[in-house]
Amino acid sequence: MTATPTGRDIAYRGFRLAVDARLGTGVGVRSHAGGLELTDPVDRRTHDGGTYEVGSWTAPPVPAGFAVAELVPSWTARTPPGCWVEVELRGWHADAPTTGWYTLARWAEGEEPVRRTSVPGQRDPDARVDTDTLVVGEATVTGWQVRVTLLRPVGAATGPVLRTVGAVASGPARRPPIGPAAGAGVAGARGVVLAVPRYSQRRHAVGGESRWGGGGDSWCSPTCMSMVLAFWGAGPPPERYAWVEPPGPRPVVVHAARHCYDHAYDGAGNWAFNTAYAGLHGVEAFVTRLRSLAEAEAFVAAGVPLVVSAAFRAGQVPGLDYDTRGHLMVLVGFTEAGDPVLNDPYAPDDASVRRIVDRARFEAAWQDGSGGAAYVVHPASVPLPAPPAQPNW
Repeated sequence: MTATPTGRDIAYRGFRLAVDARLGTGVGVRSHAGGLELTDPVDRRTHDGGTYEVGSWTAPPVPAGFAVAELVPSWTARTPPGCWVEVELRGWHADAPTTGWYTLARWAEGEEPVRRTSVPGQRDPDARVDTDTLVVGEATVTGWQVRVTLLRPVGAATGPVLRTVGAVASGPARRPPIGPAAGAGVAGARGVVLAVPRYSQRRHAVGGESRWGGGGDSWCSPTCMSMVLAFWGAGPPPERYAWVEPPGPRPVVVHAARHCYDHAYDGAGNWAFNTAYAGLHGVEAFVTRLRSLAEAEAFVAAGVPLVVSAAFRAGQVPGLDYDTRGHLMVLVGFTEAGDPVLNDPYAPDDASVRRIVDRARFEAAWQDGSGGAAYVVHPASVPLPAPPAQPNW
């Protein structure tokens, strides 16, 4: 598949831990069929008054092949009660690290013993952490390295299991050339609209749950993730969200918002927390960046909807008549002419979620607004399209 030319360099590398763990170095962890888990003996760490047995796995350095401006990690894991994982990144150039380690997440699928959180306040001349993104400063960075620490209470019978981890590296933000809608497009994508159910986040804005980032007006990301999981038949069963009281219009969205919530960010829009949530439901999930809607067409042709992040002002993208500094929508297909078909959760009701928008204007809002950020979610049995020469999935 040949993507629309772009000025933005992007590369993704992920590790499936049962297979690739041998490539890195592990202390107190071992590989098995499900991923990486703690083994004995392990070190100990004290955190918020508790003592935990810990082990860490460090990936080999990953060359990006270009000057890196931003890195976004993502992972899937399981953390039994009391357990959690910590995800760190650092930059590399040539044969040595060029930054220190930065903590991108302390994550657990539940809410004890640590609050699921990004770690603000990490800034030095080399780089800084912006919620879910490591932004490179003065350091020369042409590659990256990830380290994941697994923690369990002392004496616990079971511990966390890390299934996958990776990161997408991107070069300096430059306005990519936007191609016209005309043309044949990717085979099998034009005129295809995937049957993703339509969920409105704003149904939760009035008289609904207001925790976990403020309720429906801010729940675009978990609402999109709920739509995609439902499309794959992979959402949580009703007993998992029976605690939602009152049940409101769609309790499964409240469940997603609670379990994607980032306590430091005070919202449910942390990109990696959303894909980690999807990973709890038996699917593969990661964050990447795409260079163009031509690349997105390949996913639709493969039967895989995408959650994409865009920023725009009212009137910039006809049909999306509101202002946003960052909003998640599900790309569900394309018209015969190549215009994107979206499930926009900011619609006032489910019936009006489906939108068709101008290709060039939406592509600009997506690329300029987030660098082409996308959540890729799919069952392992559904293969992804062949990646381009510089892989970003």
